[in-house]
Amino acid sequence: MASNELIDSHQHLWMMSERAYDWIEPAYGPLYDDFSPERLAPEIPASGVTGSVLVQAADTYEDTFYMLDVAHHSDFVQGVVGWIPLERPREARAALDLLLKDPMIKGIRNLTHNYSDKKYESDDKWILRPQVQETIAMVEKSGLAFDYVSVNEAHLANVPILAANFPKLTIVIDHISKPDIKGKSWEPWASQMAEAAKLPNVIAKISGLNTASAPEWTVADWQPYVDFVVEKFGAQRCMLGGDWPVIVLMNNYVEVWKAQVAVIAKYSESDQEWIRSKTAKRVYSLGK
Repeated sequence: MASNELIDSHQHLWMMSERAYDWIEPAYGPLYDDFSPERLAPEIPASGVTGSVLVQAADTYEDTFYMLDVAHHSDFVQGVVGWIPLERPREARAALDLLLKDPMIKGIRNLTHNYSDKKYESDDKWILRPQVQETIAMVEKSGLAFDYVSVNEAHLANVPILAANFPKLTIVIDHISKPDIKGKSWEPWASQMAEAAKLPNVIAKISGLNTASAPEWTVADWQPYVDFVVEKFGAQRCMLGGDWPVIVLMNNYVEVWKAQVAVIAKYSESDQEWIRSKTAKRVYSLGK
């Protein structure tokens, strides 16, 4: 019998009343608010989700330590994808050494998709800069996973290069690189994802689909994109993520999770189990 485990591999928290999240502006409407674990808790039972991985929402130590504090006081949170300053290798080494003392730290991520931010100098290849690569080599050596935020063609083009440069680094493509489901576009996303899938250390995180879709989306809108990713990567390199609270821009936690379970329901029991929980547990070393 298949396991009932369902891991949300992409859950955010942010407390704007307590710390800075410089990308969240009033224009984001409902996101311009505090989102604590207590706020999500009432929705969890009906979602079917049994555990989560918290993922950084700010390029700050404050955000990472907040998530670690929550993780250590939660039966639901199983790990944290935190932040270190990728562009500052010496500081990053010290930060990584400190974070590795905490068994809840499972991965590293920077908000590198925000290339319009002056700190990234609008450089689509920022992630490939020598000093950034020096830090990523440390992450590879540490055994932590590396989440990469890719939201367009330029970002996705970097993934095979990263994967080839760091073959022992597990690279997770967040939100399967945000295909244009609303516009029903296919290329160049499909060709680029297929290219990334050729590298065995690249993982596809199936998340954030509702906010890439039209407001009246259905599971049928998602199906061809999810089927393509699972075909190319294989179930053992695919996982599900909720992207709460970003999903509240269009839906709620329960609706999105019912849809995510439905979109993989036609797969074999074994494949569903990998996508529901086993891939996330392996990639993020959950329970270890």
